[in-house]
Amino acid sequence: MYAYGGVRAALASVLLFTFAGSALAQEPPFPKRGPIEITVLFPAGSSADVAARLLADGMAKNLGQSVVVFNRPGAGGAIGYKHVAGQKPDGYSLVWNSNSISTTFHSGQLNVNYEAFDSVAQVLVESPVLAVPSASKFKTLADIIAAAKAKPKTVTIANSGTGSHTHFTSVALFKAAGTEVIDVPFAAAQVIPSILGGQVDAGVQLPAALTGNVKAGQMRLLAAMTAKRDPAFPDVPTAREQKLDVALELWRGIAVPKGTPKPVIAALEAAIRKTVESKEFADGSEKLGARPAYLSASDFAKVVTKEDAEILQLMTILGMKKSS
Repeated sequence: MYAYGGVRAALASVLLFTFAGSALAQEPPFPKRGPIEITVLFPAGSSADVAARLLADGMAKNLGQSVVVFNRPGAGGAIGYKHVAGQKPDGYSLVWNSNSISTTFHSGQLNVNYEAFDSVAQVLVESPVLAVPSASKFKTLADIIAAAKAKPKTVTIANSGTGSHTHFTSVALFKAAGTEVIDVPFAAAQVIPSILGGQVDAGVQLPAALTGNVKAGQMRLLAAMTAKRDPAFPDVPTAREQKLDVALELWRGIAVPKGTPKPVIAALEAAIRKTVESKEFADGSEKLGARPAYLSASDFAKVVTKEDAEILQLMTILGMKKSS
């Protein structure tokens, strides 16, 4: 009787664990619900916003849940970064980040750095360019540098906000040229109108913001701040080709609050990779003047860490780092 009771108890235990294991196996993987929210650090309609929405559409298809974009612009990205850093690390709050996580932090606008986030994947790369109106007297980079040297602090250069990547790039470019200009920060949506309207002499911008104007013959590009010529503008010489060692590409990717579970990151990473490697994303990126450049979570984290140290060093040299 005892033996039979023991066998029956053992059998009941096996059935219990089998049922529990089956229930766990049926637990839906991430994401269990929607929407997944991507915070964009710039206004709706900006190049960063358009690229993020392209990514969100692909991710939604691959994850089977809605992925929505929320625009939280301001303070060089600090507002958006702070918002996401403070969210629950569950994979439902993402940030469309860039090198700005370092420039904004080291300029003193942001009180958290890249270590407040876990990297998910690098998505694309953009090359800052120096642009002037097509009617500008400046025909080459050498022309605008000569004017700046002849009358220092008179040439005006628009950027997308104090501490932004375009601001940082402009300072580095003219510092390398041995002269000083007046850097004029604008809201992202105002930069192109300010250049076309003659409010400034030139502007440093990302390709996505001005591709249409260049194709329409309204703007001329004098230099690309990249290691090699940008496929979006193959006829535009790099700064390095023009004897200035400035190559400051901007990467964009996805990050989540620190402590997000690894399986959740892996699910997001897989959806991003599938999206970035799709023809739809490649075609959309080309129209924006950006280049798909997928990197896994681990490889992307290495890029972010390495560039943070390099940006800190360069900002210190340029006098752009906020003193402690």
